Amino acid sequence: MDSAEALSDAVLAIAAEHAVQAVLQKLVDAARDLAGATYAAIGVPDGDGGFGQFITSGMSDELIASLGELPRTHGLLGAMLEPDAMPQRTLDIRRDSRFRGWWPRTHPSMSSFLGVPIVARGEVAGAFYLTDKDGGFSDDDQALIETFAAHAALAIENARLHERSRELSIVEERNRLARELHDAVTQKLFGVVLAAESGSALLERDVGAAARQLALVRELAGEAMSELRAVIVHLRPPAIEAAGLAVALAKHVDVLRHVHRRAIELDVEGEHAAPARIETDIFRIAQEALHNALRHAHAERIALRLRCDDARVELTVSDDGIGFDVEHVRARRLGLTTMAERARAIGGELRVDSVLGAGTTVALVVAT
Repeated sequence: MDSAEALSDAVLAIAAEHAVQAVLQKLVDAARDLAGATYAAIGVPDGDGGFGQFITSGMSDELIASLGELPRTHGLLGAMLEPDAMPQRTLDIRRDSRFRGWWPRTHPSMSSFLGVPIVARGEVAGAFYLTDKDGGFSDDDQALIETFAAHAALAIENARLHERSRELSIVEERNRLARELHDAVTQKLFGVVLAAESGSALLERDVGAAARQLALVRELAGEAMSELRAVIVHLRPPAIEAAGLAVALAKHVDVLRHVHRRAIELDVEGEHAAPARIETDIFRIAQEALHNALRHAHAERIALRLRCDDARVELTVSDDGIGFDVEHVRARRLGLTTMAERARAIGGELRVDSVLGAGTTVALVVAT
């Protein structure tokens, strides 16, 4: 395999990853392979004279643990992080004037060195550090890693944006759950308190009326428990990692049937499983759509359909409820914005069709 093909394969492999830590590990592993180095590291500065992250490749977990704290951004390590940093290459790092002359006792002996800064939006976001290649690193090695560093800058930035987007989605979901607790459970509990007080006041004067109030207390408390269970379902979804999307959705639908005492149709087609990287987002979209149908649609019929094949995943949640005006509804109240964001994050297309008096259909298609 030539260097251009190897570079292309490395870039494609990293493009599928979204978590920052995983992206950094894939980047440093790929850089080590591309340059033929024995050891490699990628360092991301913390802005305070140290590394916020320093990920290595070619070292065992035991060796990494024995090295102790992360290195400081000094010497050649720091040179790669200066605002005007340039790639650095030497046959023996120990002979460079910037070498501090000290390594931890268990640190591998290193000689040849190649350092390349990773520049994003005109600022140094980190650096590749490659060491120990027989005969030293060549001009071609340096050119290849410089090109790869440009891709690395984009991959790191995209991963950070993705994680930030997920954080914002989590905040939005927490806010929604807080609204649910306030709108449903809190009101029910307030009713319990009032009914209990009324029953207590009536106990000596009208036992029959007091008994009716106590019956109301029992009813309201039961409804509050059901509401709380529904909220907990959102907080603690089934273990998708253990069972897969289809099984997780089936379990979720079973819980909703029990909590809401409503019939929900479930139809799962296809022998293929959804890719693990998109299962959670698809589950959350289905969860939100079912929640809307149960809480707002006043529907007689609710149906969830999941179809997976080797090319796509299709999810449909439909009801025959009162419908709404898609153009004018408050999108965040129904979680439509969150569902759309989740769909975009996994490269899917979300469509919401609703007709007043004729029901709503939420449809998601994700190419795999």
